[in-house]
Amino acid sequence: MKNIKKYLLLSLISLGIISCSEDSIPVANDVTLEFNNTFGSETIILGDATSVEATVNTSTSGQAHYFSELKYVISNISLIDEDDNEFLYHVNDLDNGATVVNQAKTETLQFLLSDIPTANYTQIKFGLGVKTALNTLDEVSFPNFYAAAGANDTAMHWEWGTGYRFTKIEGFYGDDNAELSIHTGSTVEGEEGSYTQGVDAYREIILDLPVTANVGSASPKIVIKADFDALLSGQTNTIELGEGNAAPSIHHAGNMVLFVDNIGGNGDTDVTGMFSVESVQN
Repeated sequence: MKNIKKYLLLSLISLGIISCSEDSIPVANDVTLEFNNTFGSETIILGDATSVEATVNTSTSGQAHYFSELKYVISNISLIDEDDNEFLYHVNDLDNGATVVNQAKTETLQFLLSDIPTANYTQIKFGLGVKTALNTLDEVSFPNFYAAAGANDTAMHWEWGTGYRFTKIEGFYGDDNAELSIHTGSTVEGEEGSYTQGVDAYREIILDLPVTANVGSASPKIVIKADFDALLSGQTNTIELGEGNAAPSIHHAGNMVLFVDNIGGNGDTDVTGMFSVESVQN
């Protein structure tokens, strides 16, 4: 009888340990995305025309350049697990699933994804820019994103009000510090009230994780590197700044696509653009 009681007690203890162990694993946890904006291996420091601290990069064509302003929009994020299940994070919801990364504001370099289901994730997808269907400066549907993108220190609305800027880069290049101003975003054609789609500058980025992001008891951080050396020296195009390329007032949509394909990929042979996953910290 004593032995039976002993076995029953041990069984109950074992069940209790298993139960406590299972209960301690959350069904969801957070994932932090951290964006490291670089020229090669060096994190970018911004600077004005007289700066001696700004990070200077030299393109494959020999043009030295550096930035005074660097911003871009990330949206439509999803995580793919080891079984190829895709978890969509507030897709088509700019208020909760999009952000403006601003190199001048440290707090924007991290974006928290909350309540991610427990799984081992092997890939991440996200959009560079805003999908055409949402690119209408809709203040009513997405008041938070609209306000953040249009704030005085952000200015990611196109002046003529047809949509959002997807990237906004200001800076200087060459021996005489000529002004560099590159803004990208989807364009429209026609007249107000009857616009049709022009250039679609939205790009979907697909990145493999170097190790799995183990969501559950862990709350991983995924560090995403955006290497702006690709701006002029990309996988798709080699660009020299000058007439037709440096200022948005004189470059046309065809020239803009050269920059878009370098930093966001061409959507065909290149789906990573300037982005890669630097590390996963479980």
